[in-house]
Amino acid sequence: MKRVLLIPVIFLCTLSLAGCWDRIEINDLAILTAVAFDKVNEKEIELSVQVFVPRSLSGSNGTTGGGGNFPTTLMRTTKGLNVADALSKMQENLPRTIFWGHCKIYMFGEELAKQGIVEMVDFLTRHPEPRNRAFMLVSKGKAKEMLKLTPRLEMNSAEVVRKLTGLDVGMQVTLLELQKMLEGSARTAVIPMISIMPPEKKSQPLKTNPYLIGTAVFKQGKMSGMLSERYTRGAMWIRNEISTTTVTVKAKGVKGFVSLNPIREVTKLDPIIENGKWKMVVEVETEGDLIQNGTNLNLTVLKLMKIMETALREDIDTRVKGTLKVAQKDLKADIFDFATHFRRKYPREFAAVKDRWEQVFPNIEVETKIKAYIRRPGLTTIPGGIPESEVREK
Repeated sequence: MKRVLLIPVIFLCTLSLAGCWDRIEINDLAILTAVAFDKVNEKEIELSVQVFVPRSLSGSNGTTGGGGNFPTTLMRTTKGLNVADALSKMQENLPRTIFWGHCKIYMFGEELAKQGIVEMVDFLTRHPEPRNRAFMLVSKGKAKEMLKLTPRLEMNSAEVVRKLTGLDVGMQVTLLELQKMLEGSARTAVIPMISIMPPEKKSQPLKTNPYLIGTAVFKQGKMSGMLSERYTRGAMWIRNEISTTTVTVKAKGVKGFVSLNPIREVTKLDPIIENGKWKMVVEVETEGDLIQNGTNLNLTVLKLMKIMETALREDIDTRVKGTLKVAQKDLKADIFDFATHFRRKYPREFAAVKDRWEQVFPNIEVETKIKAYIRRPGLTTIPGGIPESEVREK
């Protein structure tokens, strides 16, 4: 009898499992490609979105992207007391349901970043639709100006920014990583910073691209300073985030420069506390390929290769120490997460100073140990373009 009664119950349950009862057709979605947050005044923020226009990909002339009859995106802007308030007002002005699932770029205006981004991060992490893997950026000036650009190479400015962040030429920070940094032991964070490249034609100010200019540094959720491109690379060495880069160095007593591409880089941070003195040992080991030799040295000769390896070590050491000085003395921000390394190795000692870590970090002694090797000299043995008689062999 129980089995007989179970059959209609199962049948009724299967009716509730239909997957299309709450469907939203793609033609009813406003697909966001990028979102920008800006400050209006002390009480309001400005929310700007870049919305993808599907019909732009089906122009009558059969072209795609910027060559169609329609622009690939449109921009909408609203103001509100917070992000949720502005978003609700924006929905009133869009005939389609706002959809965050394909949005890969979130940008903060510089003025808003200095005021604080905690509320915006809370919304993005709490709302079910924004992607945790989306890239975070800070814009020089108003962030919404980035959404207005119509680049020639890509379909929209969001795609330009997404590809720039994916090239590993600067910091790469996702929403999930930003949240972890803001909640971490050091309470500091770094976000890549972008600006607008001057247009080729003044009559077409929007026909240009955004580009990376450095890294914004945050303390307690507020932007406190900025790292230049050179110091950004130094920070990436220390944070073990160098993937693709080019290092150009000059050896003492040698005319010309040599450029190398590091193919492997490993950085280890070793915290030490002895007799009440806090110290961090930064160990960097890198291997690189020679891609240009502007000297007259035959770098297949071991002795001459050692000269350039020394120059490479000194260059990396200078970059690392310069970045450490800026972070410790100027910004007083633990952007390398030294706090976590000390907390893991010395939990009791760190617990005693965690509330005043901002005062402890600038006084930490840092020792650098750099090892650099040139593994491959390239496809030619001697410098190209000069007579073999002028090549230095020893």
